Amino acid sequence: MPMHDWTKVEAGIFHAFHHEWVSEISRALNRGLLPKDYYALPEQVAAGFGPDVLTLQDEGVSSDDDATGNGAGAVATLQTRPQTQFMAESEAEFYRRKKNWIAVRHVSGDRMVAVVEIVSPGNKAGRAAFHAFVEKAFELLEHRIHLLIVDPFPPTARDPDGVHAAIWEEIADDSFRLPEGKPFTLVAYECDSATRAYIETVAVGDVLPEMPLFLRPNGCVKVPLETSYTTAFDVMPSRWRRVLEGTR
Repeated sequence: MPMHDWTKVEAGIFHAFHHEWVSEISRALNRGLLPKDYYALPEQVAAGFGPDVLTLQDEGVSSDDDATGNGAGAVATLQTRPQTQFMAESEAEFYRRKKNWIAVRHVSGDRMVAVVEIVSPGNKAGRAAFHAFVEKAFELLEHRIHLLIVDPFPPTARDPDGVHAAIWEEIADDSFRLPEGKPFTLVAYECDSATRAYIETVAVGDVLPEMPLFLRPNGCVKVPLETSYTTAFDVMPSRWRRVLEGTR
């Protein structure tokens, strides 16, 4: 199923689809894509940066297994770094500033290793909302939480080259430019001694590629964005499917 133009409908309609898409991604991860010591949970947050899907590691996994990637079930499932349309890498370490901060941990107590976030209209609705989105993304990366961001909305004055370009300006000196005719950004961040970004860009009508979700350096699973998107779209009311598909 091709990517639709979600600017054709109100934010509330996308929110309903967003809920279904997030749930489908979480189900796909838990149905065997993740190693047995990992699990995904959808998160519901009223405003700002979700995250939409948390990927957590069972607290029973030993630190040695976690560091080497040799824990039970991990090697058989995780894939190495992918080839994507664009790739960027930061310097060995990046720190904006020394600061005190409050860590809020998941109620399960298990270790957060990765986050999936699907951008909503509210994330780009104003300067403050967009700034909060970029800040939260940077904080996750700064604390080595791997991140996958899917942005199905065109750039605004606040992100003329997409959300990845805004985030990457905080990390590295080099800049990213969206290719002409491909306004939607899909980006996976791998947190290691350096931070790496794996970027795909798509347009209305394009099929969504699978994107990596890193669980450890050089160890990822592929998130089935296309199949999860299609399943979520199929349960949308036909009234809104017609609008998005341009049919009567």
